[in-house]
Amino acid sequence: MYVCSCFGITEKQVKEHAEAGACTPRQVASLSKAGTDCGSCVRRIQGILGRAACPRRELLDRGNSAAGPAADPDSGPGTELGEAA
Repeated sequence: MYVCSCFGITEKQVKEHAEAGACTPRQVASLSKAGTDCGSCVRRIQGILGRAACPRRELLDRGNSAAGPAADPDSGPGTELGEAA
């Protein structure tokens, strides 16, 4: 069954992308373009992905700082990104 009629992406393909590590509709889109044209399939993709095991999501749920950008405790006040310390 087609999930994204704009690009001919099937439910099977979305599931394959999920098995390969895609955890969000944006990640599926970067692999297949699904959801990048009219956007009507994004909710369907979210439904297919559901709350299945996702390494990044599990890290975020546990509050692991390795899952996203964190403040550098050694940088002093006023140090902006891109500035030399």
